[in-house]
Amino acid sequence: MRYGELRKAFTDITPKMLTQTLRELENDKLVNRQVYLEVPPKVEYSLTPVAQELIPFINHLREWADKQMLDNNINPKLSC
Repeated sequence: MRYGELRKAFTDITPKMLTQTLRELENDKLVNRQVYLEVPPKVEYSLTPVAQELIPFINHLREWADKQMLDNNINPKLSC
């Protein structure tokens, strides 16, 4: 995904925080950053194989959290 696509997907995060998070994920070998030598500059981000292995666990954790919120009558949009 390109940076602009990520900004549109994550509307509740500031550009500074998104950039910082992407750098940390890249340093942790969870995100690949591919720079293309084009004008205008083009950069794409993708998950590394290690990060892709985490997807089932993250999905399971999300399902558990959704169930906990439902069981406790918590509105997920108001919880943060």
